[in-house]
Amino acid sequence: MSIFEYKGSALVAMVGTYCFAIASDRRLGVQLQTIATDFKRIYNIHPKLFIGLSVLLAMLKLCINVSSSTSNSMSFAKRPVIAGLGDDDKPFICTMDAIGAKELAKDFVVAAEELFETISQALLSSVDRDCLSGWGGHVYVVTPMEVTEKILKGRMD
Repeated sequence: MSIFEYKGSALVAMVGTYCFAIASDRRLGVQLQTIATDFKRIYNIHPKLFIGLSVLLAMLKLCINVSSSTSNSMSFAKRPVIAGLGDDDKPFICTMDAIGAKELAKDFVVAAEELFETISQALLSSVDRDCLSGWGGHVYVVTPMEVTEKILKGRMD
């Protein structure tokens, strides 16, 4: 069985005022068969840089430079979500388009205190519509001073 047969995941990133959040579901499965219910998809690359992958950790080891090697290393059907704070603590989020080019998102911003609730509701709403993802979620909210990780309870079927 190929690792590319492990399908189903939900990943989302949002920016706030001098902060960002990244969230994922916790289910790993092969089509409708659940393999794990506490699978980690979000990895801390740097204190202010996180990457969310819908593929296994082995694919992460292929990434040397997050912004350029990621597009060359990942299967285009398995697009990563990258979120971070720049040198001036300005948040950024990006993903890859269908041919592997970096795509920066600038059109979604919420206040810092509302960011956790907004991203949590977005993740849980998407998981409820997707039978190949679920089992709650991981949420990271990152500010220049701290990283907060929370586990969400959600649909467990």
